[in-house]
Amino acid sequence: MEIKILGTGCTKCNALEKLTREVVAETGIEANISKVEDIMQIMNYGVVSAPALVIDEKVVLKGRVPSANEIKKLLTK
Repeated sequence: MEIKILGTGCTKCNALEKLTREVVAETGIEANISKVEDIMQIMNYGVVSAPALVIDEKVVLKGRVPSANEIKKLLTK
């Protein structure tokens, strides 16, 4: 599974990255997690409101930091 955190480095972006990494570690899901901070790359996903969570090249969440439980649900769909 490929997971990308889209965000320019703001507090919410960092919180989403930290929470996502914690959920992946806790659930044992095999995933490559990367952070995309380049605004042009972020815009290529059609995201104008950061942070955003991309799973296997599909934007599944944008504009807010979800709960750990919500991230878990998104990753196990």
